[in-house]
Amino acid sequence: MLNNTFFQKDAKELAADLLGKVIRKKHGDIFLSAMIIETECYYLTEKGSHASLGYTEKRKALFMEGGTIYMYYSRGKDSLNVSCQGEGNAVLIKGAVPYVDSQSPSETIDVMQKLNPMPDGREREVKRLCAGQTLLCRSLGLKLTEWNGRNFMPGIFYFEDVGYSPEKIIQTTRLGIPAGRDEHLPYRFVDFTHAESCTSNPLTKKNNNYTIINNETV
Repeated sequence: MLNNTFFQKDAKELAADLLGKVIRKKHGDIFLSAMIIETECYYLTEKGSHASLGYTEKRKALFMEGGTIYMYYSRGKDSLNVSCQGEGNAVLIKGAVPYVDSQSPSETIDVMQKLNPMPDGREREVKRLCAGQTLLCRSLGLKLTEWNGRNFMPGIFYFEDVGYSPEKIIQTTRLGIPAGRDEHLPYRFVDFTHAESCTSNPLTKKNNNYTIINNETV
């Protein structure tokens, strides 16, 4: 389990370091797991962040110790963030892919598909199950009402280092930032290997500026 010390780093550094880490969430008597492939970082001092709008009770977690869970509703659906070094700074867990190992066997993907079906009730494609911040939360059964403002809990909900780190990372602009709110900042990070499973593939999106960087240089 990643402890709070891991999150005590600059938001940009943390956003890159979280790629490849696995989210574990207890669901009944099983663990649902997903590997993080896409993140966005946010700073108090830039206009794209929630914290830049000022301290409120709803945004309290952003101003707490690194490793504090901050959740908010995006179009009425849950989104997962974690605070980091510096008050008001945080990383949004933007996308992931289901992760299978001895702790989360292949049968757990069936559970994730039941938690997050298509609007018409059909099963969602596995590689798109967590392709977006709200789809990720639905697939893992994560709820703002249960986790906002809390710390990760061993054996219940935590992030784990499973020894994987992407060799190449795509750095590009964040998604959904309104014009005039620092939408130009390259604060989105995507695991190159899993680009087709992220929210919106920067490698195929027209008129999208991005940089491919070696993980060690981030």
